Amino acid sequence: MKLIVAGVRDEPGDVRVIELRHRHRPFLPAFEPGSHVDVHLPDRKVRQYSLCGDPADLSRYTIAVKRETGGRGGSAWIHDQLEPGAELPVSAPRNHFPLKASDGPLLLLAGGIGITPILAMAQALCRQDKPFELHYFTRSRSLTPLLGTLEETISPESLRLHFDDQVETRQDLEGLLSKRPSGAQLYYCGPPGFMAAVARASEHWPDGTVHFEAFQPPVQDDTPPEPFTIVLGNGTVVPVPADASALSAIRAAGVLLMASCENGVCGTCQCGYLEGKPIHRDAVLSNEARSHRFIPCVSRATGVLKLDL
Repeated sequence: MKLIVAGVRDEPGDVRVIELRHRHRPFLPAFEPGSHVDVHLPDRKVRQYSLCGDPADLSRYTIAVKRETGGRGGSAWIHDQLEPGAELPVSAPRNHFPLKASDGPLLLLAGGIGITPILAMAQALCRQDKPFELHYFTRSRSLTPLLGTLEETISPESLRLHFDDQVETRQDLEGLLSKRPSGAQLYYCGPPGFMAAVARASEHWPDGTVHFEAFQPPVQDDTPPEPFTIVLGNGTVVPVPADASALSAIRAAGVLLMASCENGVCGTCQCGYLEGKPIHRDAVLSNEARSHRFIPCVSRATGVLKLDL
């Protein structure tokens, strides 16, 4: 879709909020909490941004973009070049971070710009009159993006704010997640350090009760990649050199596999695997999904991996 930048505003923490509308249509395609869109930028850059607006308001899409120092250039262009009235190609929403139906309590955790998908979840839960707790962790109140929106739309009983520079607001993640309430579901999103800390603190929670979305792939070890072999469903053998991705090898073999981020965070290129030992390096798949799904843009394997392609 070619959408128009209908509004731009700057938020604390070097975050820019962009409001997108259709030039002719009054409503955009529906989306669920946790959804994201692909935004096509100049020079063929494609970036994924969570929809942080109210899912009940389809007159617009709202995204929030943090300037990433040392990033790949997408956020810098949005902050320095994008102006109201500009046209941006934007994909239909996709959701790899759905808010699942649950009768138990819901715990939402966000670190910094990770508030974007969590905010949409909180607004939907408020509308459904379902109880939840949202814990938002940032360095300080003065650097907290979307704080005004949160305090206007989320009741104080459901919102917990934790600032590093205010001792009385700090919350220990280990203590928060040490005991799982009966039937509880956990959703979290944030920068790599925050993601790793929540993962450690919740590793004792049962499979299927912890859900997350990462904006960057996890930090990998320094072990040099090894070559391996892929076998496709039709029996085609595809060698994957040490210096190439599985995705590029699959495409070279003639399989048109869609991809977007090629960084292991969006899940567009995921496929099934039938046999073998994958080396998962993505930030998308749950532990349960990793038993049968594979992200070829970043993940690798040991020996031979048979894909369901």
